[in-house]
Amino acid sequence: MQWQELYRQRVCSADEAVVDSLKPGTKVVFGHAAAAPVRFSQAMYRQRERLENITVFHMLYFGDAPHLAPEMRSHVHPTLNFLEGNSRPASRDRRVDFIPCHFHEVPELFRQGFFPLDVAVVQVSTPNEEGYCSFGVSCDYTKAAAECAPVVVAEVNKQMPFIGGENLIHISNLTHIIEVDEPIAEVLPPAISDLELRIGQNCASLIKDGDTLQLGIGGIPDAVLRALEGHKDLGIHTEMFTDGVMRMIRKGIINGKKKTLHPEKVVTSLIFGSKELYDFVNNNPVIECYPVDYINNPDVIGKNDRMVSINSCLEMDLMGQAASESIGYEQFSGSGGQVDFLRGAKRSKGGISIMAFPSTAKKGTESRIVPILKEGACVTTGRNEVDYVVTEYGVARLRGATLRQRAEALTAIAHPDFRPALEEEIRRRFE
Repeated sequence: MQWQELYRQRVCSADEAVVDSLKPGTKVVFGHAAAAPVRFSQAMYRQRERLENITVFHMLYFGDAPHLAPEMRSHVHPTLNFLEGNSRPASRDRRVDFIPCHFHEVPELFRQGFFPLDVAVVQVSTPNEEGYCSFGVSCDYTKAAAECAPVVVAEVNKQMPFIGGENLIHISNLTHIIEVDEPIAEVLPPAISDLELRIGQNCASLIKDGDTLQLGIGGIPDAVLRALEGHKDLGIHTEMFTDGVMRMIRKGIINGKKKTLHPEKVVTSLIFGSKELYDFVNNNPVIECYPVDYINNPDVIGKNDRMVSINSCLEMDLMGQAASESIGYEQFSGSGGQVDFLRGAKRSKGGISIMAFPSTAKKGTESRIVPILKEGACVTTGRNEVDYVVTEYGVARLRGATLRQRAEALTAIAHPDFRPALEEEIRRRFE
């Protein structure tokens, strides 16, 4: 049978897909970030009285998320690995379970049965001439979920970019097809503050021409990129790809010419940003998406010579322990790929990692560099993993430093208002 006929046979409405695939006790994995299956979530809400004991796993979810609404409590049980604006209210309301896991290990949750999924719900591009759809802006764990699930529901979206790499699924592997023609969820670049510009400049001072970079999303990564506009021949091997990277490619600053792995390619696991970015990556031969267990694998990352990993945290203690995902006992986000890339950069020939963050929080009333982390805070990145630390006040290198040297170096880049208390703590501990 030709794939076109299979496609026609498997087209259904979102409501039909929900009713047909979500039997009592079903475990579901949703596609990720800007490729979240919004139509399916909306249909779950409409059909909620039919749903019984449905467990839904996902990480970032951008767009309308009615499956997380309070009235879904008795029907749907979210089990997540990362929190953001849609899911934090449900978490605070004790309607969410959380699975701690490094990002590159998430596909193994499915393969090894730690999360034995029954259904994968994904968003993909329209098929090419051979019947292959692209997972578009979200390969990460989504591809593994679709490979493991016996039932695969796909929102086939005419506006999803077609992106190569290891990022394809054939129509024959889709059991339900929901036709969609809607814009991909946009995450617009934030305005960059003067403080973030200073942090970006401090980070850029550690980066050399020809380095390969990993950056996240937000004002600090964008500020780093802006500060790198005088550099050349930079490469990208990153968990996520955003508008700032696109601008640097267009300027020729990022070209991958010096990369030792995937030369002259930008490789990533997920993409989110503006419509301009989605248009840029569509059928762009320079851009390749790969599963997160490849992109974020520390051994793979380490094959890039001069790998530079740039991440952030909410709080760091004087030993260098970083709390990046919780505020005290409250889960705020997730570990994502932070540890993946810190370890990968350490395995890279000439590689470094940078933890970059503002020196204060809560409008300057709290120091982010503290004697001890808040009670209940989880340590995302242990002290043994941390290399460079950057604030707007400078750069501290912790790798190879003693406990006292670490404490003194971190105090030197803390906000001046909080240095006396940190200095007193150093005297108490070490004198």
